[in-house]
Amino acid sequence: MIKKRLALLALLALGSCGTQVKDVEPVKEIEAPEFITLFEKGMEEGVDCYRIPAIVTAPNGDLVAAIDQRVPNCGDLKWSGNINIIVRRSEDNGSTWSDIEMVVDFPEGRSASDPSMVVDRETGEIFMFYNYMNLETERDVYYLHVVKSSDNGKTWSEPVDITSQISKPEWHTDFKFITSGRGIQTRDGKLLHTLVNLKNGLHVFGSDDHGKSWYLLDAPIMPADESKLVELADGTLMINARVNGAGMRFVHTSNDGGKSWTTEEAPYLTDPGCNASIIRYTSIEDGDDKNRLLFSNASSSNGRVNMTVRVSYDEGKTWGMGKTIYPESSAYSSLTILENGDIGLFFEKDGHTRNDFVRFSLNWLTDGKDTYSKK
Repeated sequence: MIKKRLALLALLALGSCGTQVKDVEPVKEIEAPEFITLFEKGMEEGVDCYRIPAIVTAPNGDLVAAIDQRVPNCGDLKWSGNINIIVRRSEDNGSTWSDIEMVVDFPEGRSASDPSMVVDRETGEIFMFYNYMNLETERDVYYLHVVKSSDNGKTWSEPVDITSQISKPEWHTDFKFITSGRGIQTRDGKLLHTLVNLKNGLHVFGSDDHGKSWYLLDAPIMPADESKLVELADGTLMINARVNGAGMRFVHTSNDGGKSWTTEEAPYLTDPGCNASIIRYTSIEDGDDKNRLLFSNASSSNGRVNMTVRVSYDEGKTWGMGKTIYPESSAYSSLTILENGDIGLFFEKDGHTRNDFVRFSLNWLTDGKDTYSKK
């Protein structure tokens, strides 16, 4: 009986032609996204809500996630006298996060709102911008501030008021604000970001000396509300803009460093009128196999739902259908690239009650059609 069993096992190990059957490598499953709630209503006593997420990857690979800590109510800057800027950090690609750390905390009656960040890859510094208002002495007057970190977001400098550098005196009482989320550093080292003036148009501001001083590019861009910049492979600047009531995004491009702009509608990017995110993922010039851009938004013309991420392989001329990250209530979003090549998304969900970080691979995003290989 034992001999018969051994013979049977030997036969099972042979193919139909009497040859040994090779082990077949199992198909590797594409890992599903990992969601982590970083800020949610009720996590701090006395804090009404958290809004306006921004995330960057620090020079050392740490993740820095910033947000408004809105204390008495969930209202925007002009409606709340106690909004602070706080962060949480991750040193392991978003698996675990630090406790809440305060960055900007003015006395009650003075508020800071709408964080955004720019990473200077040459100096290793992170610049964080926000909008400031003293509701007791100058209600409805917006000031523009910046702080910086030289240790990957662990500590931050005292605030510096740069309003006079990137705004105009005649704009003093205008509704103006720096777009939340993030700005960029161009290949030649310029730091660039966007400033909204709802009466005078969107403007780009920047620094040529690594944040020692800042300037305004006096070239108004319309139509545009909260907007994001990206540098294309040929050096063109591209702005992806929120336009309220349009049901879609608008795209503005400049071939002369932001001195003049060309405007096009982007009906292929459905949008309810909400802040979105666009970043470069890979670049042939940097040694990657393809040029890739990523775009995230609440992809719906009827309301802030259906958080979606898309990929473009032709520098924003066309975009894939993308993939829904979260189908329900979702609003502002901010993208970053993790040190391991995964994609990180920090976004508002569930009617401003939660702000989640989610990470996923390019392989998952494209259903296995594209894979990132770290250089």
